Amino acid sequence: MDGQLLSETFVELTDTMVAGFDVIDFMHVLTDRSVQLLDVSAAGLLLADPRGELRVVAASSEAARLLELFQLQNDQGPCLDCFRSGHPVTAADLAVEAARWPRFAPAARKAGFAAVQALPMRLREQVIGALNLFRAGPGAFDPADIRVGQALADVATISLLQERNMRHSDTLNEQLQTALNSRVVIEQAKGKLAERLGLDMGQAFNLLRDYARARNLRLSALAQAFIDGSEPLPGLTPGATAPRIAGVAEAHHQSPPGGPPGPNGPRPAARRPRRP
Repeated sequence: MDGQLLSETFVELTDTMVAGFDVIDFMHVLTDRSVQLLDVSAAGLLLADPRGELRVVAASSEAARLLELFQLQNDQGPCLDCFRSGHPVTAADLAVEAARWPRFAPAARKAGFAAVQALPMRLREQVIGALNLFRAGPGAFDPADIRVGQALADVATISLLQERNMRHSDTLNEQLQTALNSRVVIEQAKGKLAERLGLDMGQAFNLLRDYARARNLRLSALAQAFIDGSEPLPGLTPGATAPRIAGVAEAHHQSPPGGPPGPNGPRPAARRPRRP
């Protein structure tokens, strides 16, 4: 085994923090290096999608890729057994495995493979996929090759989970920052509306929220438009129809009982609009 290539492979499989990290290329590195380092003819890799269904993501040869697809289509084979159990699965001679995998075994032999070793991509209780190692000739796999193959699968698993966590963390941070930015904009809009209509901040917020809901608008987008002046909020102007549109702060704009004085004395009390 090439010690330098092995070291370089481990470095490649741990370097997921580079800009423009490509998961597919990363998986092909794992399958290609497995063939170069171990006494195997081909390698294939299945990974679980977010729903837990396996997908072929890499293979060192077209024959291996088609055989991996065959496993999925027929729901049978060592890679599926390995993924479901979380433990290695070995078949030193596929000629005697017809009872175990009646469809997969003959298909693998027809593809030119006589032995297979499936290794789980697992971190503690989490299994994210499986690495399949194929050999053209029958016979037991070298225990040293199995250990190295499992080490490669383990390092790749840790690296992939780390990259997923980083992306998840970035997404959460972006969502948090967006929420904080939106909150600032909404506070500014509240202050502007409160000053314009002579309301307190709570009433101003309720007016904005009800206006946004009535028109199926995002509250943050409405607030930004109000600040920019691109959304004048018709109906939310002093002495106009704000209470009737928003249904909030109605009492704030009502005239006192008896109405404001006119030239001939107090006007009759304004009648409250009937609610449906």
